[in-house]
Amino acid sequence: MVRIKIFIFFISIFLMLTSYSYAQKEIKIGIPTSLKLINGYEGEKAVRLAAEEINAKGGINVGGETMLIKIESLDIRDGEPGVPVSEALLGIEKLILDKKIYAAVVGNFRSEALLAAMDIYSKYKIINITSIAMTPKFQEKVLSDKEKYKYSFRHGMDSKYAAGCVQGMMKLISKEFGYNKVFITTQDVLWATTTGSLMEKWFKENGWTVLGFEKFPTGATDFSSVLLKAKTTNAQVIMPIFDMPTAGILVKQWKSMKIPAIMSGLVVPIAGTKAWKTFGPDIDGFLNTLWEIGHIPAKFYKPSVDFFEKYKKRWGEEVQSDHGVAPAYDTVYILKAAIERAGTLDPDKVAKAIEETDFVGSVGRIKFDAGHQSIFGEDPKNAASGAVFQWQKGKRVIVWPESIAEGKIKGR
Repeated sequence: MVRIKIFIFFISIFLMLTSYSYAQKEIKIGIPTSLKLINGYEGEKAVRLAAEEINAKGGINVGGETMLIKIESLDIRDGEPGVPVSEALLGIEKLILDKKIYAAVVGNFRSEALLAAMDIYSKYKIINITSIAMTPKFQEKVLSDKEKYKYSFRHGMDSKYAAGCVQGMMKLISKEFGYNKVFITTQDVLWATTTGSLMEKWFKENGWTVLGFEKFPTGATDFSSVLLKAKTTNAQVIMPIFDMPTAGILVKQWKSMKIPAIMSGLVVPIAGTKAWKTFGPDIDGFLNTLWEIGHIPAKFYKPSVDFFEKYKKRWGEEVQSDHGVAPAYDTVYILKAAIERAGTLDPDKVAKAIEETDFVGSVGRIKFDAGHQSIFGEDPKNAASGAVFQWQKGKRVIVWPESIAEGKIKGR
């Protein structure tokens, strides 16, 4: 009887140690985001793709011990109308406490939710690399207290870089056609109006005439009033900034009303390859911005093509988003590389290693600035890069930046 009890005791100890050992072989990465919105659910798929690739090659080497990645997702709905920030924050805290995640990626849609979430991540020392919300106040908050917010990073464009991307396109239009009269129209949400305001300032400082700046509420379905104003004021360029599904109507009305101005900006429903099937030749000639390559395969930068094709092969369809998906894929590799350089899961040491990132990603060469924002430029060999493409006879043709351009702009 004594021998049996001793045997049971040692078996219990063995099972406990084995269980602990297996638990330590797993790194949980959380995805708190709006999973019903395209950037969210495609971002989750991109993260799962990266995790599967890493796990298939043995996982992450943590100081000599191999650990696999496990993904934990939660729909915090912060990108949906009417959902309070507090609800999104409760979701993030629930993911941290219930699922014991080590890091969080993809992240918030709304800027105010992102800024508030940074305090939660700081409280629990959770590494987080967000890819969607675009407020420049993120960097300001990091710089305001580098010690407190050392765990927070963003890989993906912010509004300032987004405006720079559109500026690059406008410089090219001015160079190619001599145009300098623009009409701005945006969705009445913070990221869009901020980008529009930054562009308005830039236009005025660079010799352009801004003929108007009109805003539309989310869900608007008739844009004929602003198009008529653009036409009667002889606008040469119309710059729209929208992410709502109904914004595709704007481009269709532009074509049906035979507005002579070039339309160049960002209309998210027309960003992906399925847009031609949805809207047809009405979108031909429209110049659309993608905040990061990888959402389009830039043939002169192979890693963007590799990601685009791997995503398509794994999920049976191409990326349709304009923003945040290719960066989400990169973040898993950024985290892996940082953990392996640090040789530990100590969040302080891993955060320091992320600061030192110099990584060839799907969106370009990835480095972080002092505010923990990934650095963007016009050549993916040197920095992360966005792109502007033009719909030309059913194909997306990259026309900017010059380093990856595959064709010339075709006028109206």
